[in-house]
Amino acid sequence: MRRAVLPLSGTEAGRAPLSVGAGGDTTMELDRAAEAVVFSELAGLAERGEKFSVLSEEAGHRSFGAEYPLVLVDPVDGSLNAKHGVPLFGLMLAVLDGPTVADTYGGLVLNLNTGEEWRGIREQGAWRAGRPLAPMKRADHTRIELLGLESTPLSVTVARPLLEHSNKIRILGSMALSIALTSAGGFDVFCAPLPMRVFDMAASLLLLGETGGVATNTQGEPLGNLRCDLDSRSTLLCAPTRELHAEALRILGTGS
Repeated sequence: MRRAVLPLSGTEAGRAPLSVGAGGDTTMELDRAAEAVVFSELAGLAERGEKFSVLSEEAGHRSFGAEYPLVLVDPVDGSLNAKHGVPLFGLMLAVLDGPTVADTYGGLVLNLNTGEEWRGIREQGAWRAGRPLAPMKRADHTRIELLGLESTPLSVTVARPLLEHSNKIRILGSMALSIALTSAGGFDVFCAPLPMRVFDMAASLLLLGETGGVATNTQGEPLGNLRCDLDSRSTLLCAPTRELHAEALRILGTGS
C-alpha cells in the first residue's frame, strides 16, 4: 500500500480525477492505486478458497462467494490530505460477521505515512505497532487537554462548547486515525458534531471499545446498531475513558 500510494501523494498525477466512487466522492488515481492493491490481496484469499464479501468506498460491494464475513475497505482515509501532500492519511480495513457496528470483529488502521499499524480483535484486545494498546492516563483533570475534531469549518462552530473547555485542538482530517489515537489517549476527546459516514469509523471504534473507551453520538446514544454501509451517518463523541466521555457529553449538552 505504501509503495503504491506515497509516490502519488501531493502530485498532479495522484489527484487526477477518474470517476465518482460508490461512496459518492470523486475517485482519484491515488485512490484507484490503493484499492487495486487491496483487491489484489483479497482476490488471492478467494483463490485459496476463502468466501466473503467486500464493501469498498470506491468500488462498492463485491461478492467473493459469501455475504459474510464482510470486509470494509477505505483505501485512503484522509484522501484530501493525500491529494494535497499533507502526510496524514491511512488505510482502514474492518471485518464484520453482520451488518452493524457491533458486528465488527476485526479491524486494522494503517498510517500510510509512518507505517504504524493499529489492530483490534473483538473480545481479544487491541495492539499498536504490535504492542498491547492501553490508553495513557489523563494529565489535566480540570480541562480537556487535547481535543480532536472532525475537519469541516462548520464543525468548529457546532462544537464550540467543547473548544471553550479545551487547552488545545487538533483537526487531522482522517476519522480512522483520529479515533485510533483517541483509543490510546492521544486525544482526551474526539468529536464529529456533524453526521459522518459510519463506514469510516468501524475499525477504529473496535480499537476504542477493546481498550475501554466509549463512543456514542453527540446525544449520548450508542452506535452499535448502526449499519456499516455507505449511506449510514452519525455524529460521534468518543473518549478513552467513561469519565472523559461523560464530561464531554455534559459540556455539549449544557453548552457551557
